[in-house]
Amino acid sequence: MPAASLAFAGLREFITTLDAKWLDDLQDFIHSVLPKLVVIAVGGWVLARLLSIVTNRMVSTAEHHAAGIVRIAQVRTLAQVLRATGIGVIVALVVLLVLDTLHFNLGPLLASAGVAGVALGLAAQTIVKDCLNGVLILIENQYNVGDVVRIAGLSGTVEHMSLRKTLVRDDNGTLYIVPNSQITTVANLTRDFSIATINVAVDFSADPDKVMEILRETALSVRNDPAYKDAYLADPVLLGVDAIKGSQVVYPVQIKTLANKQWAAMRETQRRVRKALEQNGILPGDSYRVFHYEDGSSSVSARHSLTPEIPHPDPTTAKPNEVNPFTGEA
Repeated sequence: MPAASLAFAGLREFITTLDAKWLDDLQDFIHSVLPKLVVIAVGGWVLARLLSIVTNRMVSTAEHHAAGIVRIAQVRTLAQVLRATGIGVIVALVVLLVLDTLHFNLGPLLASAGVAGVALGLAAQTIVKDCLNGVLILIENQYNVGDVVRIAGLSGTVEHMSLRKTLVRDDNGTLYIVPNSQITTVANLTRDFSIATINVAVDFSADPDKVMEILRETALSVRNDPAYKDAYLADPVLLGVDAIKGSQVVYPVQIKTLANKQWAAMRETQRRVRKALEQNGILPGDSYRVFHYEDGSSSVSARHSLTPEIPHPDPTTAKPNEVNPFTGEA
């Protein structure tokens, strides 16, 4: 019994001492640690709130001053990226400060994080380049969704763009996925306005002054047509004789329209030019047409060569005859 009593008394004294130490630690936590944690939490919340206010201000400013819906969507995307990145950084800082306040040893954790960050950076440096270039494309407004561009050696219409990639669809319907890090030079074909050049080739025998007058009247008829006049920014421009190739003479006609609105006006102009040339008896240009002058006259007649020149085969491209060496059969 005396031994049992001593053991019970010792256990009771240990529990009392443990309770006293626990109460002391709790008081120390309440007096010194808890206020620091509250300050850290409030500071993190304030920073997150300020970040949210700044990004919302960006979006509201874009909605009041941006040129179009696409630009507003780009600003919203950029604001979301900045908000998500900023909140991630704030959360990471808050966690580190909380661990330091709770007297955790951050040395091994920071060293491991540094090694992991270097390894991740080396492995994902292309993705980082994609995102950084995507941010610059959005900030500088290099192109928008719906623009016709030439990027990375590809031409087409921008269907979608993000921080990592740009989707371009060409005239054949092929969809190209271009990483933003591969975009070094951007050719935007539909920024502010578009210019379409129609090269009209007519026969050498046609009077240039008459051809110019016909082209001017035809182009202006499309310009003044109510169905197309809203797309034009200026009157069509005739550049004169641009080239003489054999028996054909090329007359360029330029039309200036709103961005990406030149296609319908260009097609209609070409259709009317075709009919106007036919009505005035002007032959289309043909580089293979052969001329001969009649004796004692300045008139010129034209005829097509019925026996086109047959190109001589290149002997270096001829395939060898495949003959069976045993049977002699081809």
